[in-house]
Amino acid sequence: MRILVLSDTHRHVALAQKAIEAQPTARHIFFLGDVLRDLEELKPLYPDRIFYAVSGNCDFASFEPSTDMERLADINIFFTHGHPYGVKYGIRHLLQAAADRNCKLALYGHTHVASIYYEDGVTCVNPGSCGASRSGANSYAVVDIEPNGIMPIIIPL
Repeated sequence: MRILVLSDTHRHVALAQKAIEAQPTARHIFFLGDVLRDLEELKPLYPDRIFYAVSGNCDFASFEPSTDMERLADINIFFTHGHPYGVKYGIRHLLQAAADRNCKLALYGHTHVASIYYEDGVTCVNPGSCGASRSGANSYAVVDIEPNGIMPIIIPL
């Protein structure tokens, strides 16, 4: 199973759309916040996709939670924008939150810096930002969940 992970689009809807178009086999799309209004524009274009979303620190007055959990392909996935866990200063709290929930995959954004970590049985993926990267190219992530493991990839836009 392939999932697509987007974060921090900040009104760059066309770049998020480019990422979705580039991954036709990714039926599950995780949006990690900042700006949820972008996701509302994308959803009607892809009725065959399943979207999961959390609010970010720029999603004022949103009814979406800032963290959530989903189970796909027999693994628990913890996802958050990241600001409630102080991810700009490290991922220790994020790792603990994922472990407390028995999650093998943790998805987060907020830093605008793409990264992949594996620690204590948890794979952590930050897709970077679709429209406002702080570390080079704008990017997104795909995560393949297979019987032999979790395989994340960062893809530049």
